[in-house]
Amino acid sequence: MRILGIVNQRDAGPGVFLDAMLARGASLDTWMPPESPAPPHDPAGYDAAMVFGGAMHADHEDRHPWLGDVKDQLRGLLARGVPVLGVCLGAQLLAEAAGAPARRAREPEIGWRTVEVTPEGRRDPLLSPLAPSFTAFQWHSYEFPLPPGAAPLARSAVCLQAFRSGTGVGIQFHAEVSATDAEAWIDDYRSDEDAVRMGVDPDALRRETRASMDAWNDLGRAFCGRFLDEVSTRA
Repeated sequence: MRILGIVNQRDAGPGVFLDAMLARGASLDTWMPPESPAPPHDPAGYDAAMVFGGAMHADHEDRHPWLGDVKDQLRGLLARGVPVLGVCLGAQLLAEAAGAPARRAREPEIGWRTVEVTPEGRRDPLLSPLAPSFTAFQWHSYEFPLPPGAAPLARSAVCLQAFRSGTGVGIQFHAEVSATDAEAWIDDYRSDEDAVRMGVDPDALRRETRASMDAWNDLGRAFCGRFLDEVSTRA
């Protein structure tokens, strides 16, 4: 199984999803659009793709022109029926590729937040094991609307948290994040104007994260494993 990983920021890569890939004998080719204008191989030749997060926002093509290239690639993958999993920014880019441009949420979600699985999510192979609700690590200021014809799979008090659109699945929460990357984000929280404005307490967030991360990483590996199992049935 060959996976294309679209990494928009070096400390926001596949994280513990890589563990699930290795456990299933999958290979990961990484494309970093800010540093390389094209994927390492034709995206249509992969069994699946995953697109990850980043501090930039989905509508910041004026500052990060390569975001348009990522959206174009995602549109092509969806049109070809290639399974795609998007995380946070990646999910927002995926939603736009499916017809629903991302927008600023009514408030940021940074830290550990409750996510409720929807009735559609309870019937979905990826989200159903998380029903009725779970506590998720979040770090975002934007949200994705529901793409046309898509199924809403999970919600928080602030926004939609997961959707399925054709062969694409987007999640707003960071199921992939490793302990190392989470610590780096917390260390660097002052670079996020929204985190500063909402008064994030880095010490409190660090304590909660350290107490919760082992179980969260187990959930993330299992989530990615279920996605890969779906991919294998399509191969």
